Amino acid sequence: QMASLFTACLPPFRACLDCVQGPSFANSQNYAQFRNEQPTGVRLDVSHMGKEVVILKEGERICGTGGAIATAPLVQSKAYFQVNVQQTGKWGVGLASRDADMNAVPTGAHFWGITESGKLVGNNEETGKYEKELEEGDSLGICYDHVELAFYHNGERLPSTITNVKGKVFPCIYVDDSAILDVKFRSFSFPAPPGFSEILIEQTLL
Repeated sequence: QMASLFTACLPPFRACLDCVQGPSFANSQNYAQFRNEQPTGVRLDVSHMGKEVVILKEGERICGTGGAIATAPLVQSKAYFQVNVQQTGKWGVGLASRDADMNAVPTGAHFWGITESGKLVGNNEETGKYEKELEEGDSLGICYDHVELAFYHNGERLPSTITNVKGKVFPCIYVDDSAILDVKFRSFSFPAPPGFSEILIEQTLL
């Protein structure tokens, strides 16, 4: 009976470890990720996330169910950030205003981005479709110049863009079904396209 109880508890325990460590138990993380620190720079915002979202690695890893926006809006003329798929599931990556529902999966109104199926969506409307499969280990680059929102898949620009982004927007990621995504606001694995750079906090632009 004790053995069966342990077996029943194993799946959620495994999911928790996956979120902390990534898909492999062997990739142990530094103790610093568990400390209650407020790292400097742009990161995912624990004050603007879904109730069932887990944010780790000093604001750079998201798992659980729901979404989160970043701590800084995109105010510069050409901003870039990157998201790496650590574990597949249901997810969306892009931009959102603070009016977007971070408890909804998928995030609908006030969200503009790409989903795990390759759909490009803008404020609840599908605006395009990327036919290549998005897989574990892939990297997505996100570029925004206040005219269009463009995406890069492992360094290759997607043919479709989103042009109906409205208002002050922030980087946004949502996850479900065991998805684990890491966001990189600096130290990119693929360089930002010409003219684009990491997100600058408003004070640094003054």
